Amino acid sequence: MPRNLLPHDRAVRRRRPRVAAALALAASLVANSVALASPAAATQSSASQTGDEARSAQLRRLARELVAAGAPGVIARIDDGDGRPVEIVEQASWTRRDHLLKAGDEVRMGSNTKTMMATLVLQLVAEGRVALSDPVEKWLPGRVPNGRTITLRMLLNHTAGLFDYTEDPALRPSILGRDRRRWTPEKLLAVGVKHDPLFAPGTKWSYSNTNYAAIGAVLERVTGTSLVNLVRDRIARPLGLRHTYYATDSTWRGPYARGYEPDAAHMPPTVPAGLRNFAGTRHDGHVDVSGNDPGWGGPAGAMVSTAQDWARFSTALMSGKLLPAAQLAQLRATVPVDPREPDGAGYGLGVQTSATPCGTFWGHDGGIPGYLTTNVTDRAGGRTATLIVLAESWAEYGSDPKLAKAAQAFQLAAICAMFGKAAPAHTG
Repeated sequence: MPRNLLPHDRAVRRRRPRVAAALALAASLVANSVALASPAAATQSSASQTGDEARSAQLRRLARELVAAGAPGVIARIDDGDGRPVEIVEQASWTRRDHLLKAGDEVRMGSNTKTMMATLVLQLVAEGRVALSDPVEKWLPGRVPNGRTITLRMLLNHTAGLFDYTEDPALRPSILGRDRRRWTPEKLLAVGVKHDPLFAPGTKWSYSNTNYAAIGAVLERVTGTSLVNLVRDRIARPLGLRHTYYATDSTWRGPYARGYEPDAAHMPPTVPAGLRNFAGTRHDGHVDVSGNDPGWGGPAGAMVSTAQDWARFSTALMSGKLLPAAQLAQLRATVPVDPREPDGAGYGLGVQTSATPCGTFWGHDGGIPGYLTTNVTDRAGGRTATLIVLAESWAEYGSDPKLAKAAQAFQLAAICAMFGKAAPAHTG
């Protein structure tokens, strides 16, 4: 569950349900902003087109280039808040024997799950049932080291200092789809806290899926209700999100996008030996991992959704439909991801923010085998962008620079288009 949109730190540093991917991208977006051309240069070849048409054409070209660089498929949805959203679908020819990709296909959202978990906590805060200052010991007595000094806020903004459970070898069979055991939030938390804390609570920032395993356990303890039902009753049903749900097994509820990873023979050498052999149907040098169980992602990365559903959620969240103003302000209260860059990316409660030459975005990303997703919006939720690449290991381990470069170009162009601005020049 990495993040590739914001500063990358693999949804689990190497496996954080891809919030890492989103976070990671944010950082890479800023790092690569020097490649931006002036609006005039960016649209020079499209002088006869309107700004919207030029941006749409460039996005489609960059999506094709991303597939040509090695992505099995790409889905994107960009809404600049002033017209009909642009939907883009591209897929590699070899994937067509499995299914014809559509913009409304369900995908695994990985670490974007964290944004929904934080929303649920803040709803309970608004109802007076929990407080962000509550020590985790209050709700999970004896379950978490330093539990008397780790608050719910620290869990939500990744300053608790807990080891990331996805780094433990016990998770590898599940990550590879070779172990279908049922992982509850409590079991995932237990794996993470077997390891020594990384630092004293509140003293540093470090992305850890274990933080959200603890959050999930707290949510179920406080409400007496499963995360499946909490997501359904408090978010999905009220917003009419028909294809959004918390997954506890490999079952899909609607048409879904197939996600892929290279097979063992084609896996880049930078990928660790223990994470090279995914379960699933093999063909064309890849493994179809879409039938594998994402339950190991738990409260840190098990959500399923579509580009349109998630855009609706992002708009509802950032516009104040899901949270009162006081709790929305808490969600946006950030800590630096890198203290050496005080003006760099910040992480709030289940969301990250970063500045680009086209505007400041809020969002998250997620990475889980077969799916790298990035969801961003503006501060008010009036503009949204969702970007989905149907493969993830390349972003986790820096194993495919060509694909990474194409993805960064597409992501930055999409974010600029979301802000209604000229897309960056493609430096290809």
